Amino acid sequence: MNREAASSREGVLRQALLLWSIAFAAIVVVSLLAPPPWAKVTAVLVFLYLPLAAMRGTGEDARDYGVTLARWRTDVLLALGLFLLVAPIFVLGYRAWLGWLLTQSHSGAPPGLAFHPRLPADFGWSNVVDELFVTALPEEFFYRGWLQARLKRVWPGGAHLTGVVVGPAFLLTAALFAVGHLAIFQASRLAVFFPALLFGWLRERTGTVVGSTLFHAACNVLAKVVTASFNPLWDAR
Repeated sequence: MNREAASSREGVLRQALLLWSIAFAAIVVVSLLAPPPWAKVTAVLVFLYLPLAAMRGTGEDARDYGVTLARWRTDVLLALGLFLLVAPIFVLGYRAWLGWLLTQSHSGAPPGLAFHPRLPADFGWSNVVDELFVTALPEEFFYRGWLQARLKRVWPGGAHLTGVVVGPAFLLTAALFAVGHLAIFQASRLAVFFPALLFGWLRERTGTVVGSTLFHAACNVLAKVVTASFNPLWDAR
């Protein structure tokens, strides 16, 4: 690698980490100083505006970072297939995790868990729209669309896995996504590293953020439904 290429890659890496740091800091500050809805508004603004601002000096636009419907059929099919594969695994994993938590309760462990599929009491179609366009799309545009693509310019190589290159750029994007969720100060949020790997795979597999956005929103809805559907069974007193 010549000196000019190395300098260029270092500049790309510094820019990527700087914008991520600004986004993370902004969300943390607003989370501490303002009511919860404002942190979400801040996240939407920084995740959409910061990459677009960075593109102004490069002559690029959002399409260069995966915001395109050019492969929407493939995006939808892959997102749906992956969701059907992951959903039962998530339900079983959540049941095991919730059962373990209940055994740690001072009240004693329940004899079991009942699963009755239901939506949360306050859930409606507006929540689906919110998950898709307010949560998933801005995050996917920033992380998988812009950040992952920028980091690939620094580390273009990696191992080939199911038609996707899994290297430092892929893994670092997932790690930054997970750390970014610590803005609300819950260590358990680091678990989003694992679905982030699937979001990143979809992005690389289709070249767009449409599939990862759909899958991301579906996972968020699934988590809410599953949380509302499990109830502990307690012995009658």
